[in-house]
Amino acid sequence: MEIIALILFVLSSSGTPGPNNVMLLTSGVNHGVRQTIPHVLGINLGFPIMVICVGLGLVSLFQQFPMLYTVLKVIGILYLLYLAYKIATISQIERGSIKQPPFTFMQAACFQWLNPKAWVMAVSAIVAFSSAQESATSEVAVIALVYLLFGLPCSFFWLMIGAGLKNVLENQSFLVWFNRGMAAVLVLSILPMIESSIV
Repeated sequence: MEIIALILFVLSSSGTPGPNNVMLLTSGVNHGVRQTIPHVLGINLGFPIMVICVGLGLVSLFQQFPMLYTVLKVIGILYLLYLAYKIATISQIERGSIKQPPFTFMQAACFQWLNPKAWVMAVSAIVAFSSAQESATSEVAVIALVYLLFGLPCSFFWLMIGAGLKNVLENQSFLVWFNRGMAAVLVLSILPMIESSIV
């Protein structure tokens, strides 16, 4: 296994805009760093677990039942559209706190199974960096570990950008438009997945 290539793959897939990072950025603005840490940990522990599950059998299951993958993808897209709507409608602050609470650890971990980009990342990593040999199990474990080690800084990077913007967006109207903009970015990030489902 080419470990440097794997690290670069993880950094590029974890660090680029996508549902997880857009939501972390938005949560950083609306809730700050401290309240968003469970969300960060949920992503970065939940996704490696997903990678292990995909690597140890789900890929072959999807090959046998392709409709199962399609169903999960459609459910994920619909859920992301719902989240975009929720983000767009965060418009009121009551007593200094946002009505919409931040993701919990379990919500963020479970969300990985509904995130189409997470599925693409997991399947792509397994196909590209593991083999069908006896060492496949250890290779899958290494992929999951690299995602854990290098995905975490990427998540904190997006969170810190959001937290840094919080002071800039203290004005209520700015915050409303920021949330609407992030909801639009979230929808844009899943458009390629929607198009591939229709084609």
